[in-house]
Amino acid sequence: MLTLPVIPFPTIDPVLIEIGPFAIRWYALAYIAGLLLGWRYVLRLARRPGSAVEPKQADDFLLWATLGVVLGGRLGYVLFYNPGYYLENPSQILIVWQGGMSFHGGMLGVVVALLLYARRQKLPVFALSDIVAVATPIGLFFGRLANFINGELYGRAAEVPWAMVFPTDPEGVPRHPSQLYQAAMEGLVLFTVLAFLAHRTNALKHRGLLTGAFLGGYAIVRMVGELFRQPDAHIGFLSGGVTMGQSLSLPMLAVGLWMIWQSRRRA
Repeated sequence: MLTLPVIPFPTIDPVLIEIGPFAIRWYALAYIAGLLLGWRYVLRLARRPGSAVEPKQADDFLLWATLGVVLGGRLGYVLFYNPGYYLENPSQILIVWQGGMSFHGGMLGVVVALLLYARRQKLPVFALSDIVAVATPIGLFFGRLANFINGELYGRAAEVPWAMVFPTDPEGVPRHPSQLYQAAMEGLVLFTVLAFLAHRTNALKHRGLLTGAFLGGYAIVRMVGELFRQPDAHIGFLSGGVTMGQSLSLPMLAVGLWMIWQSRRRA
């Protein structure tokens, strides 16, 4: 049988700088970069003519979004992916720098933060959620790159020329670098589509359209990405060969399509 060459995994220390007990990790830098660049883009959209969100209001939402992402992402991972372990080891819940964040949980955290902030500022919810939705793929892109650097959430066994052996894989077999697939789809492709809708069409005038496009678009690319990603070892495949990521994305797809239909109907 012909054995395909394997691309060496680029060994990158997950810790960028370590001074005594103080350490700066790529994982944390990915979240910071995603939040800051996303925040700058939200400010840009808020300055567009016709925006119902003032730049100052978009500026102040950064702290709310950060808390929503971190708290929701961590609690989502605890509840969706490994509740048994954290029930026995509750002190481990706070150790977020070792990984273990759920996008679906982070999204729910941002939704709660967005609803509370919009109510406090007396803002139309969809006016704020639309511009936040367009910027969200920026954070997803950096998050997936951090997953790759950490050698976590790798793909299924593969016989392709670009397969890699991840040092964190106990089986040591060539696998899809699915983190890079997801960075491209969830980050670059999704951002390109949403930015085109925001800047080249009148989507911002149809409140809720961009939010629905993000939810539906993310659900689709996530379900496709899961076809290459190795399921979590402690969960495996669910009934019918579906993964946890795919099952959590199905409600997102339904809500996204409903929001798109409602936005067009209102218009």
